[in-house]
Amino acid sequence: MKIVFATGNRNKLREVQSLIGDRAELSTPADHGITEDIPEDQPTLEGNALQKARYIYEKTGMNCFADDTGLEVEALGGEPGVFSARYAAVNGAGEGHSSEANMALLLERLKGQENRRARFRTVIALILDGREYLFEGIVNGEITRERSGAEGFGYDPVFRPDGYEETFAEMPLELKNSISHRGRATAKLIEFLASL
Repeated sequence: MKIVFATGNRNKLREVQSLIGDRAELSTPADHGITEDIPEDQPTLEGNALQKARYIYEKTGMNCFADDTGLEVEALGGEPGVFSARYAAVNGAGEGHSSEANMALLLERLKGQENRRARFRTVIALILDGREYLFEGIVNGEITRERSGAEGFGYDPVFRPDGYEETFAEMPLELKNSISHRGRATAKLIEFLASL
């Protein structure tokens, strides 16, 4: 089965392809001549994932899926949430999608805060033969006081999942995939595709 994964993020593509294995052959929008930024201006993760998937489906007519992920921090009322990738930019503390600026702002806002509970939430929107499906994955944990580890991307160096001593950025990819929000949402997607 061939499916377009609506991402330009090669790290994310590698992570998801390793989860899906040979069940599906993934391509990216760029592989189909779509190089512009895909709109994602909805107020929810579900809305953004659907908006991106619909955009790719309208342009290619191919089966596709898109995801949106948010880091939701309890002490910050759920921030950065839907703005996770551009947290610093929307708060005037950086430009574009800078992971370093995003982590710096997050750690600054949590300075002196004892409650460091957080969760990562991923929503995948699949369009298969014109029908839409949603899959969600959640992993709970906490925000560390400083960055640790060099693997992964995004907020991985400051997120420690419940039950582990390491941050996502200190874990091998296989371990992270087996417990992560994206791994859990992708597992639901795979289970669904396998049931067809």
